[in-house]
Amino acid sequence: MKFVRARFGGEVFYAVVKGDKLLRLNGVPFDGVSYDGREYPLSGAKLLPPCEPTKFVCVGKNYWEHAEEMKEGHPAEPLLFLKPSTCAVGDGDEVVYPELSKRLDYEGELAVIIGKRAHAVEAGHAKDYIFGYTCANDVTARDIQKGDPQWTRGKGFDTFCPFGPWIETELDAQNVKIVTRLNGEQRQSSNTSMMTHGIDALISYMSACMTLLPGDVVLTGTPAGIGPMQRGDTVEVEIEGIGVLRNTIV
Repeated sequence: MKFVRARFGGEVFYAVVKGDKLLRLNGVPFDGVSYDGREYPLSGAKLLPPCEPTKFVCVGKNYWEHAEEMKEGHPAEPLLFLKPSTCAVGDGDEVVYPELSKRLDYEGELAVIIGKRAHAVEAGHAKDYIFGYTCANDVTARDIQKGDPQWTRGKGFDTFCPFGPWIETELDAQNVKIVTRLNGEQRQSSNTSMMTHGIDALISYMSACMTLLPGDVVLTGTPAGIGPMQRGDTVEVEIEGIGVLRNTIV
């Protein structure tokens, strides 16, 4: 199933995508799927970020070839960092190129949406806490990231985490193709099977130190092929079995 957060006629709600229609839900889907009986045309709705995370928990250098291109070594354990919730924008929204930066990069990633409170999750049990998956772009002010001793500022500007267009709940996320295109030209191409640390291991590792809440987003790392974006560029992140996330830089 595909779940969205949408705006239609001034109202914001969660819904299930069924063909060319949105089937409105009562409340949030993490509490259980309950339809309220109203339907809307998908074409007339504005798709918002598909959930409202308290935080984005992210992983650096989780694809071997990306770690190689960064020339900063291979972390033995997952390298974690956070993005604030104010980074969130949805499919079709604009990403703002900050005046403070001279180098803004795309990083296409698979995003995992947490479905229920997760703390100290045992290895092998992460699937019990996953609601679904979507596409994400871990936008990075590379010059700021490189200049600071930690990554918060370079990764944390407003609009720096587009994700969407929806949450797909029926996906074998361990083995799907991920592609990033800049102005229609392919720049990244890999498969989630190439992650150094898999999704189960990541959630177990993260939840050992922090509680993941329903709607929180786990970014699983980017493949090789990162590069700069300019104002006016369009970036697409496409993941097999999910769809395409498309944003413009302004």
